[in-house]
Amino acid sequence: MPPGIRLAAAWSWRLLVVAAAIAVFVFIVIQLRLIVIPLLVAVLVSALLVPFVAFLVRHHWPKAVAVAVSMIGTLLLVAGLITLAATQIADGSVGLSDRLATSYEGFKELLLTGPLQLSETEINSYLDQLWTVIQDDSQVFISGALSVGSSIGHLAAGVLLALFSLLIILIDGKGIWGWIVRFFPRRARAAVDGAGKAGWATLGNFAKVQILVASIDAIGIGAGAALLGVPMAVPIAILVFLGSFIPIVGAVATGIVAVVIALIFNGWPIALAMLGVVLLVQQVEGHVLQPLIMGTAVKVHPLAVVLVVAAGALLAGIPGALFAVPIAAVLNVMTSYISGGTWRSDLPTASGAASAASSPLWSTVPQSRPGYGKTSIRATRATRAAATTTPTDGEQYP
Repeated sequence: MPPGIRLAAAWSWRLLVVAAAIAVFVFIVIQLRLIVIPLLVAVLVSALLVPFVAFLVRHHWPKAVAVAVSMIGTLLLVAGLITLAATQIADGSVGLSDRLATSYEGFKELLLTGPLQLSETEINSYLDQLWTVIQDDSQVFISGALSVGSSIGHLAAGVLLALFSLLIILIDGKGIWGWIVRFFPRRARAAVDGAGKAGWATLGNFAKVQILVASIDAIGIGAGAALLGVPMAVPIAILVFLGSFIPIVGAVATGIVAVVIALIFNGWPIALAMLGVVLLVQQVEGHVLQPLIMGTAVKVHPLAVVLVVAAGALLAGIPGALFAVPIAAVLNVMTSYISGGTWRSDLPTASGAASAASSPLWSTVPQSRPGYGKTSIRATRATRAAATTTPTDGEQYP
């Protein structure tokens, strides 16, 4: 057998094993998505709040107060944005039925006098067919309503899980990380600990830059809507801000709402102008903000940003597109740190385990279970052995 074939075969079966392990891991994550997604949301938000909590603690705030201010402030900010958007939508939707009727009449007039040259009878026939289809498929809508109810329950449970996870991370994030590091062999703990810290710094950079990108998208599309006279410009800006956390496609998907609102309230010319504003902002985001600013902050090539977003959306839909870039960036930094070998200068001590054992959260764990505190027991035995060592010449026993 030629050496090249043997080498290719050796690489092939190893790659197949790695691919199988990754496939099993992805399958488990998908099955546990109702737990994994809230946990990832909590980790992503904590990347922003942990430095703020540390800042307050450095300025002599009690940690409990700092955590409470961070959590309550975040909830108030989100609730304020939602309330502002809801209020603006309620004010702007006055006379919406009349607007819809006017838009329908305009669209009907376009069908009658436009290139299609449809007659009144044909339009009514198509509407009757559409109503018949809706009636025949009413079971689909009923089951869809039931699934929406189930989704609302899952959403509420996910929000509570995310808030609880965020609270625990803010209280004892270092202790949790130290507990995770303890699962690795002692000689690998320095590499894992350093890689985790590098990945955490990159995740924080991603969150900060993503807020900047989302703000620019929201200001661009919201200002365009306001200048064109499109109503509900503030809710449009808020929606774009939230949607822009999904890279590349988020601003476009939420910008379509602005185009639809412009079509209903302002007509075709303003709707086309609004579409031009959305596409312009999308081009700026896709070619400047995401590849250059985001790629530089997270140390990922611009092409990789686009590809991982597409792959994440293909595998897991909106959550996949949301978490694709931070996961890829964290993995890239962690593998680069481990392969760089700078961690070899650090002693592979169990500092992570010690910090976990001394944290207030882990102090509540019973310590009488088998195997707990083996390191301290060994250290005590070593100290006693050193104390009973035979003295050299000139030394005396006490």
